[in-house]
Amino acid sequence: MYAVIQTGGKQYRVQQGDVIYIEKLNEEDGAEVNFDVLLLGKDDGAVIGAPVVEGAKVTGKVVKQVKGAKVVLMKYKSKKNSRKKQGHRQPFTKVEITFVG
Repeated sequence: MYAVIQTGGKQYRVQQGDVIYIEKLNEEDGAEVNFDVLLLGKDDGAVIGAPVVEGAKVTGKVVKQVKGAKVVLMKYKSKKNSRKKQGHRQPFTKVEITFVG
């Protein structure tokens, strides 16, 4: 059984036991999180929600808060002696899917 969930403006296909990195949630480590289920896939077919599947539930456990790889931004204007260097690390939440149903 699998499900398509939506969080942080993105959609993820998950199964029980999956570990996913999603946009940062303001939750403590070990907290339980529930997600909206857009599609629930079973052995005999899929149930598509409008917009969510009624009665379907996907639960996850927050493992920890992490940061992504560093992205370096360079702005440069020729003939103006203008250079600007910036760095960015996107925060993510590592979540383990504990229940799909």
